[in-house]
Amino acid sequence: MRVGVLAIQGDFSEHVESVRRALDYLNMRGSVEYVRKREQISGLDYLIIPGGESTTISRLMIQSGIYDEIKKKTEKENLAVIGTCAGSILMAREVIDDSRVKTLALMDIAVRRNFFGRQRESFETDLEIEGLGSYHAVFIRAPIIERCWGDCEILAKIGDKIAMARQNRFISLIFHPELTDDYRIYKLFFEL
Repeated sequence: MRVGVLAIQGDFSEHVESVRRALDYLNMRGSVEYVRKREQISGLDYLIIPGGESTTISRLMIQSGIYDEIKKKTEKENLAVIGTCAGSILMAREVIDDSRVKTLALMDIAVRRNFFGRQRESFETDLEIEGLGSYHAVFIRAPIIERCWGDCEILAKIGDKIAMARQNRFISLIFHPELTDDYRIYKLFFEL
């Protein structure tokens, strides 16, 4: 299995290291690589879009041609994609509060940016994730998934809002699994 981490802005290095540890811990064979060019998308089985600044990531994906490659690979092949924090914004069909972000529109979700406030309002809490149980999640300047529709399913909530959703080969979550030593999110992703 080949896993790519979009490495044009955000906390991509943390994901690369976390995926390496997860593959080892789960005793799974595979490789993980930094994705900085559109040509790198074609050989991937899995892609992680990390947290960062969604407007910047969107702009850089379009400028580099990575945006079109992801769209092509997800429409014509079986590329599985997970978006964390800002990555969840890029997975959404709709961004409620920012028209500058051109999303990949991979999931039937509507997302609101910076729902919990600025960096200083970051926090950790336990979530109940369907199929995984209790999970200690780290939220940093997190968005929120306001709603899902179609065949998109809710996997976790924080209060009355959605923290994690899945649709087909795609997962969107508003927290940072790369900042924990709990590899169950990656295992769920690798099983798509």
